[in-house]
Amino acid sequence: MEDLAPKPGDLEAIETASRDEISALQLERMTWSLRHAYENSPFYRRRFDAAGVHPDDCRSLEDLAKFPFTTKQDLRDSYPFGMFAVPRERINRLHASSGTTGKPTVVGYTAKDLDVWGQVVVRSLRAAGARPHMMLHNAYGYGLFTGGLGVHAGAERMGMAVVPISGGMTERQVQLIEDFKPEVITVTPSYMLAILDQFRAMGLDPRLSSFQVGIFGAEPWTEEMRKEIEQAFDMHAVDIYGLSEIMGPGVACECVETKDHLHVWEDHFYPEVIDPETGKVLPDGEEGELVFTSLTKEALPMIRYRTRDLTRLMPGTARSLRRMAKVTGRSDDMIILRGVNVFPTQIEEQIFRVDGLSPHYQIHLEREGRLDTMTVHVEVEAGADVDGLAPLGKELSQMIKRNIGVSAAVVLEPSGGIERSMGKAKRVVDSRKRG
Repeated sequence: MEDLAPKPGDLEAIETASRDEISALQLERMTWSLRHAYENSPFYRRRFDAAGVHPDDCRSLEDLAKFPFTTKQDLRDSYPFGMFAVPRERINRLHASSGTTGKPTVVGYTAKDLDVWGQVVVRSLRAAGARPHMMLHNAYGYGLFTGGLGVHAGAERMGMAVVPISGGMTERQVQLIEDFKPEVITVTPSYMLAILDQFRAMGLDPRLSSFQVGIFGAEPWTEEMRKEIEQAFDMHAVDIYGLSEIMGPGVACECVETKDHLHVWEDHFYPEVIDPETGKVLPDGEEGELVFTSLTKEALPMIRYRTRDLTRLMPGTARSLRRMAKVTGRSDDMIILRGVNVFPTQIEEQIFRVDGLSPHYQIHLEREGRLDTMTVHVEVEAGADVDGLAPLGKELSQMIKRNIGVSAAVVLEPSGGIERSMGKAKRVVDSRKRG
């Protein structure tokens, strides 16, 4: 793998600023954001008034804890534009969620918002190892999902050539990778595994591909998966983080020279970590639910938005800005099985430890009588005989019990037996009746 670390002169001033300088800028921008939300968003005026707080009450960064949280449900209840803080005429772009679990969550951007978004995506791409004049194979979904267009605009702003391939048609993707020879790919990690499978199915050596760096986000992934991808393609695998409610991709990103968790671009997004049960702000280093306050957004300011992502905050390393650990799961999709909390990434870690199994899996939850049951469906490696690998299922079941503390049946599937996702992988199928 090539050394893609940026030169010191390539960094923005904020990336090497002192902690005092960062905090002073944050407080200045936080004060503006709170006032902007209160004065221009009827939603936030009602919410602040109900909580008995006013923007003038924020005299320090710690004072933000006095203000109420915002949730995804607030966006759904305000559908479509009820939380916007600028007139409709100033909106330059709209994005929205799929709405599969309720009303879509709609987000909007002014021209200035789009400019800031482009800036932080450029910063993220550079941190990850991308450079101007490289070619980017962008396999994030386009359309209302923020991933494709968000990365696309930042990459073009940086001076990269963008292949807007989106998801799907995996064989065609691999053929274009072979023909165009892009140095960078942006894609969900689970779909990168599908691309890897396709390389092998076409008789191509992935280590001979043109890729120098892959930038992966939109779903949790493990260090084991990073190693699998890096070894398979002989390239850097770097984590990027974002969410549409706060901006889109580019809220935080790993630095290719350290790969030691994601630096949050704190000059635009102020992070907190809270106890998901009590809402209490936790000190840096303790794991809890990630909360963001936007500091520069015009169209849709977000005050203390509960992301439901579980992580912890740490001091900066390659950059002065604080880091967030890789997301381990979400507080609202955590599996509770007979009193034990389980995240899909924990199951994934065990799968990677069993030789002969592939990274493609799905967890099925059902209820038999009064008891919840878990069945892990996992594919064997390409070309392997399922019947001949039956002992691997027993081995995985034992490892899950021993290392996670839950009982799980394991069903081995042939290669290709689990449906591939063109976006976020559907890791959990919950068929338990709620009542």
